Amino acid sequence: MTGARPASQRGLTIIELVVVMVLVAVVAAGVAAIVGPSVQSYGAVKLRAQMTDEADTAVRRMVNDIQRAVPNSIRAPATNKCFELIPAVAGGRYRMAADTTPGHDSAGCSPSTTCSAPLDTTRSTTVFDSLSTLPLTPAIGDWIVVNNQNSNDVYDGHNRSAITGFAAAPAAWMGAHRIDINAKQFSQGYDGGRYLVVPNNQRAVFYVCSGADGSTDTAGNGKGVLYRLKNYGFNPTYPTACPSVAGADVILKGIVNCTVTYNPNQGSTQQSGYLLLDLDLSRNAEAVHLTMGAHVSNAP
Repeated sequence: MTGARPASQRGLTIIELVVVMVLVAVVAAGVAAIVGPSVQSYGAVKLRAQMTDEADTAVRRMVNDIQRAVPNSIRAPATNKCFELIPAVAGGRYRMAADTTPGHDSAGCSPSTTCSAPLDTTRSTTVFDSLSTLPLTPAIGDWIVVNNQNSNDVYDGHNRSAITGFAAAPAAWMGAHRIDINAKQFSQGYDGGRYLVVPNNQRAVFYVCSGADGSTDTAGNGKGVLYRLKNYGFNPTYPTACPSVAGADVILKGIVNCTVTYNPNQGSTQQSGYLLLDLDLSRNAEAVHLTMGAHVSNAP
């Protein structure tokens, strides 16, 4: 006959097991009540930080284009949902007059390997010397822009001409580069003698906030998208509405509200523009507000 087991070898009774399970459930519920909100708060902060970072990256890209824009090229339709501009990739100073140093240009000297090539705004120009070294080599077909003083001039071709040749200047005293262009008489402008290079594979650029109607979808996400439209050419007509975004690059999603305000004559000198972008973002019902302002140099 087998005797009773010692107490040290006994298992848990059903009652003891139930009591332990109840205690564990109570403790787990207490921990969840304390830790749960903290975890949710951490997730919300992380999501807002991610949205802010994405918006900041998009805005920095826009500011880069704005600060490199051809002076007076920003055009903003009255819809306050988009703006257009022409970003330049390089620029420098052009020779404004012949070199009068003895032994250099002689009277009546025309551009050749023995004389300089100034850009004279009183006549048509087909070749000029760049006094500045360009950080990149322009492609044939890229555009030279000079003295753009009105917003539509560069779009309708008034102050731009296509590059047909690019080489080192024939002599060091002539400058850094010799640039051939399609015949063009540029308008007179400021005394700085500055030109800009606009790439033909991009040309004008439109930033468009599409679908930002102030509401969110059922998941709490903003329905608007910020697009960057490029390589559509130069529209000579001042835009009165935002263009179609078919084929445009997506810059930022989740936009609830988007407002673009452009003042072309900000400041006492009236030579600086100012563009203001106001964004409201929402993702999973978490919201972020971002305001960006950028000064625009409108002196050619």
